[in-house]
Amino acid sequence: MFTFGIGFPVGGNAGVKQAAVEGIHYPYLSGRTLDPHRRLTAMALPLLPGNSFNRNIGKEKFHRSQHWGFCNNVRMLVSEDKPGIGGDLLPGQKIKPKHSVFPKGDGPDAPSWVAFDKQVLSFDAYLEDEVPDKRQENFRIRYYKIYFYLEDDTIQVNEPEVINSGLPQGTSIRRHRIPFPPPNDDQFYTVYDFNINISVVFYGRTFKIYDCDPFTRNFLKKIGIKLNPPGQRPFDPYMKMRRETLEFVDPFRPYQSFDTLKRFLQFDGKVLRFFCLWDDSTSLFGDRREFVLHYFLCDDTIEIREILPSNSGRDAMSSFLRRSKLPKFGPPGIYQPGQITDRAVLNVYGDLSEWRADGYLLDKYQLGKVEQDFYTDRDLSIGATINVWGRKVLLCDCDEFTKTYYKTKYGVDDFTPISCKPPPLPKIERKYPPYTGFGCEEDSFRSCVGLKPTPHRRNFKKFMELDSFGNVSNILRYFAKLVTHRCVDADRMFVIAFYLSDDTISVFEPVERNSGNAGGMFLKRSRVKKPGQEVFKSEFSEYVKAEELYIGATVNINGYLFRLLNADEYTLNYMENNTDKFPYSNLELAIQKLKQEKAKSREITQVFAAADYHHTKVVSYNAFRDILMSITMGKLIDQELITIARHYRVPESMDPDLTYLIAQAHEKFKKNMFENFDMFVYNCVYEDREKKGVLPTKDIRRMCKSFRLPLNDDFLDCLLSRFEDKNQEINYEIFFSLLNWRMNPTPDLQAPPYLKEKCEDIWVGMPSPIPVKYVRYFDFLLDVYGLEENML
Repeated sequence: MFTFGIGFPVGGNAGVKQAAVEGIHYPYLSGRTLDPHRRLTAMALPLLPGNSFNRNIGKEKFHRSQHWGFCNNVRMLVSEDKPGIGGDLLPGQKIKPKHSVFPKGDGPDAPSWVAFDKQVLSFDAYLEDEVPDKRQENFRIRYYKIYFYLEDDTIQVNEPEVINSGLPQGTSIRRHRIPFPPPNDDQFYTVYDFNINISVVFYGRTFKIYDCDPFTRNFLKKIGIKLNPPGQRPFDPYMKMRRETLEFVDPFRPYQSFDTLKRFLQFDGKVLRFFCLWDDSTSLFGDRREFVLHYFLCDDTIEIREILPSNSGRDAMSSFLRRSKLPKFGPPGIYQPGQITDRAVLNVYGDLSEWRADGYLLDKYQLGKVEQDFYTDRDLSIGATINVWGRKVLLCDCDEFTKTYYKTKYGVDDFTPISCKPPPLPKIERKYPPYTGFGCEEDSFRSCVGLKPTPHRRNFKKFMELDSFGNVSNILRYFAKLVTHRCVDADRMFVIAFYLSDDTISVFEPVERNSGNAGGMFLKRSRVKKPGQEVFKSEFSEYVKAEELYIGATVNINGYLFRLLNADEYTLNYMENNTDKFPYSNLELAIQKLKQEKAKSREITQVFAAADYHHTKVVSYNAFRDILMSITMGKLIDQELITIARHYRVPESMDPDLTYLIAQAHEKFKKNMFENFDMFVYNCVYEDREKKGVLPTKDIRRMCKSFRLPLNDDFLDCLLSRFEDKNQEINYEIFFSLLNWRMNPTPDLQAPPYLKEKCEDIWVGMPSPIPVKYVRYFDFLLDVYGLEENML
């Protein structure tokens, strides 16, 4: 026994046989006899590609393809294209491609019929077709279109139709996969087999490709095909000779066809519209006249219609020019009958023989034809001046369809319009005579406007928006005091009401016993003029407006001076909600004035701390007002002080008795004759699906608003809160039974007697002179000056 260097023992010829069996060849052993007593050693080869001669190394498939099968119970060869053992091709065997070769892109891996759907390569080709039976020509050039469908590698060849060619044209080769010519007829054309300036053979016919469309050119470049330069398409000699013959041949009886049906079908109903102007103001009794020009694309005719303004004094004939062709150089003159015609007849013949029909000869040279130049769509544009039978008409503007038409056909982008309106006339100020003193100023003005005097028109829109409706009064009420030197009138109080619907003012004096004044209506509702105006003048007088009324202001009403002391809750809320008209009710502006006194912040803090000796962080309104007025030295007015005090006021606990609330509700129901309480109960029972006897408060409130219960929102919320439980639900039977003033009446309310001493706390027809009772000064100082609590 001896051992080879490759790592396995062999003995005599058995080792060589074993090596041969395992496919290992040792060339240095050929023709030699190994000595059994001698150890033969060879250099070991690594198991790497190229160092082994065994082709089966690394191979995993050794199956044999099934070439035989049964067809109609007969054993036969199924397929000749199947490979050999392990899928390897047999010697001389070629496998047909199962699918087309497409470029691999970066997009999703979609199937070809999706990725290349409706994408077709188009090639221009020609074919030299021999003509052996005619002596006029030996061959004929026929042009084709080759379409290659990328989705399935199918090819279609079409020949464009030529009129009177005498050849069957159209689809030459229907769409299918075309194989290569023999001997490669087992393969099909792919996209890589096409290029420019090459020849392809389809079923024995050689097509020469000379050009392609831009899409095909870009596609072939992207897949890496180097395109050849495009070639020239040769001319067909026979068609060239035939065309030259037809150009020189003109029959003696030419039939001139004027077929306008195609143009009519294409442009019927499509009209260009221009807005025009004819300035005839330079002539006697002339003026500027506006027109609309209609250009009909189907027959190049023009129609002009006039735009008649109201009260123009012209007849209602809007047609200025009837529809016809418009000559450029008109008026051209007067022509004889038959001078303008499409055909000129030279002679008429007939009855020469029995078989020859009547006929006529036309003038093929058109001698004596009148040349006329008419306007077309190319001559019309914005800013152009056309001649309409001697009238210069300027084109000023056009509609959207006309703009699209010129942009598409002629590439025009500038459609800047020209104004058709005349320059404005100088405005003459109309002067009216002064006020006569009879009636109001509006009545005197209306008597000067027309021959028949008409009443003055009120601002109805303002009246409807600001008139009183429901719980919204739109009336501003102020508590005022008469400013006078008379001691008797010094203590007289008045209520001034300003009506927003028509800017009128009424003044009422509350009745006070043993005052010596009758009280009642002091000034009926009317507009109040501002003082210092001339009475008899042509202009309207200025009247007192709502913006001039604020707390602290002094108003002159017909010579009486009134100082406004306070206002009711609705007036103060209205002024705070409309700070654009009432700037003194703007909290931010008032705070801004106080921030200017930041240097006195420590002094202000000490004064408030001294006033609050109980350390409750609140002070009375009078103390709050005196402190701010003394520190700001009159920079703040009473309206701004009240706005600040209302913002930082201490909420008053208004908790009236339930019996008193029910009595107030009954009083309102009696005044409005509201008795429809049974419908409330029926609806509540319907809404109570679980039959608990209670409903949420929001549902009860919604039901009261929908049935127009005559209670304002605040009063209704206060009343609902008395019947609400911890779950925010109300027993609707108890609630509506107590509100039913027919079934459960309550004693009538007794009006409290009016006392002047109680005017500060109780509103009885006039506002209280004290807007709030207590003010949270600590929060005020914290917001305005940013003071900490330890500084107080």
